[in-house]
Amino acid sequence: MVDRLANSEANSKRIGVVEGCFGAAGQPLAIPGRVLIGEGVLTKLCRKKPKARQFFLFNDILVYGNIMIQKKKYNKQHIIPLESVTIDKVPDEGDLRNGWLIKTPTKSFAVYAATATEKSEWMNHIGKCVEDLLQKSGKAPTGEHAAVWVPDSEATVCMRCQKVKFTPVSRRHHCRKCGFVVCGPCSEKKHLLPSQSSKPVRVCEFCFVQLAAEGAAAARSDSLGRLGSKFHNMSDEDDDEDDSSD
Repeated sequence: MVDRLANSEANSKRIGVVEGCFGAAGQPLAIPGRVLIGEGVLTKLCRKKPKARQFFLFNDILVYGNIMIQKKKYNKQHIIPLESVTIDKVPDEGDLRNGWLIKTPTKSFAVYAATATEKSEWMNHIGKCVEDLLQKSGKAPTGEHAAVWVPDSEATVCMRCQKVKFTPVSRRHHCRKCGFVVCGPCSEKKHLLPSQSSKPVRVCEFCFVQLAAEGAAAARSDSLGRLGSKFHNMSDEDDDEDDSSD
């Protein structure tokens, strides 16, 4: 079905409408082989509170943006390559029902549909698109994902030290590694997380210690590997000398 729609006039028109809704600030979406699978409004769990966002599912990307005028104008376009996406269910909690996680190496977040049927349809379509892409490319599913940030409203005190209460003066911060809401003193360190940024990002003290230990272990392993290779090469040279003396 997707292959038949790829070069259809109806598909091209639908994609053109989406591009027009994002305006000049949005990136072009029409490329050969791209198909618009479906669209709809989902509630995205943002840092401050849940917010309605317009989502568009294509056969290779997931696009979403802020709703300015429904079906007419959107801004702050985000494009997520589906090859890097993993989805997981999340349990219903209070008013937040029919949700799932969209996880990628650079950013992960929860979204919620209006009904259980809508949730099932979204998850099935996304899963099928990801499966087809990976099958065509021969790539393995992405193993590393960015942490889902805990919403500000769920933490009145620092989730690490359990002492500092958040106030207008004592601000909340998020650890980019674990997603916890932490205080300033507990998140003074930065560490490079290549999948998220080319620059070091804020991490909590707990994660910094873990990351530093992992980095040191990797450096030791690499050093031992190079040392072993050096001794192996020296042994080969000795064998060559013995052969030449015969």
